[in-house]
Amino acid sequence: MAVLRDRANMSTGLDRIAELARANKTLQFTSIAHLLTVTALERAWVGLRKEASAGVDGVTYAEYGAHARENLEQLHDRLESGQYRAQPLRRVYIPKEEGTRRPISIPTLEDKIVQRAAMELLTAIYEQDFLGCSYGFRPGRSPHEALDEIGRVICRRPVRYVLEADICAYFDAIVRSQLMELIEKRVRDGGMLRLIGKWINVGVLEDGRLLVTQRGVGQGQVISPLLANIYLHYVLDEWFEDVVKPRLRGEAYEIRYADDFILCFQYQEDAEKVLGVLGKRFEKYGLRLHPDKTRLIEFGRDALTKSEEGGGPKPGTFDFLGFTHVCKRSRRGKFTIHVRTMRKRLRRSLKRASAWCQRHRHQPVVEQWAALNALLRGHYQYYGRATNFRSLWEFYREVRKTWRKWLNRRTRGKTLPWRLYDQLLAAHPLQRPYIARPWASAGSHV
Repeated sequence: MAVLRDRANMSTGLDRIAELARANKTLQFTSIAHLLTVTALERAWVGLRKEASAGVDGVTYAEYGAHARENLEQLHDRLESGQYRAQPLRRVYIPKEEGTRRPISIPTLEDKIVQRAAMELLTAIYEQDFLGCSYGFRPGRSPHEALDEIGRVICRRPVRYVLEADICAYFDAIVRSQLMELIEKRVRDGGMLRLIGKWINVGVLEDGRLLVTQRGVGQGQVISPLLANIYLHYVLDEWFEDVVKPRLRGEAYEIRYADDFILCFQYQEDAEKVLGVLGKRFEKYGLRLHPDKTRLIEFGRDALTKSEEGGGPKPGTFDFLGFTHVCKRSRRGKFTIHVRTMRKRLRRSLKRASAWCQRHRHQPVVEQWAALNALLRGHYQYYGRATNFRSLWEFYREVRKTWRKWLNRRTRGKTLPWRLYDQLLAAHPLQRPYIARPWASAGSHV
């Protein structure tokens, strides 16, 4: 009963914080760290991924869970007494499409617990401030809602130009002192600010060396997506809504998912004006637009009509959240937007499928079949948007070929004929493509 009562009190506390933040947009919260109770830490611990990699201390979820309540109480005691210390992050690298590697910083399990509990408190505040144009790492929002919004804005509003932007190494470029200043607009609780300061200033352990940087928030920390959202909320979203848009001649819209965003404009002069000041705005906060990946294109109903009538070039395309967006006509002749899986995303997915087949080629066929179907369904669930059927079939056909290739490698020189492979597929069929996001939910068919 005591645990249930504590959880109810925690929920009430979060609701009260959200209510206060919603009612007064300038209110500064000076006392919230006391809500990091044992119950809050327990809820955070339960919400963590059980299979996640361990930090520098090597402690896994299962090991910590063997004495979870005792460990959480001790963690709470250290928080209350000021003895809690954030541990260095463990650095790993993930390959990127262009051949480079993305650094990921893995915190210890206890740091994840405290960060998740703190994130819950801060989210209650900032969800009242974040604007509707922001979709990334927010409760109840998803990439597909951002993609739906593109269709609604460009198909239903007088949009003629799209500014496709890319921020260079965003998470690594955030200026910590400016981030803390922006957080203090809402949070003035010394205990909470000290915790955030510990997490963003903790060093990274790589090859036995402790590396300390002056900028950035470790991509991989539980708290980092929220901090990154707070930074861009003030640097971009609020500035674009309150300062930029009132000065423009026509309509303008922003759609952002984490550090990926596009800006849509009715008039070219507005788009060029914003492009001219956007880089300066970002430089003020230590950010830099990628010169090769930031571009302004003519896109929309008018661009397509002009092209069809011979009065202009074919409309450009832009990439957003793994999809290439293309101006098209529906079967009824109305303007719409078609999406295709970005070529580099398709190559990456196929490379992963091939690597999996290679590693597991000696497993029983039934196990391989089940795993590959799970992989295919996961791909369709994300990329299965209306108009993207051709890309789905391409992925399906290549996975089917790849599976045969690696089954061949375990036959000791004997080729697996297509006839026998077809029989295998008849007994163990691979999941055929399907549209998981039809027009009704895609929202861009006009």
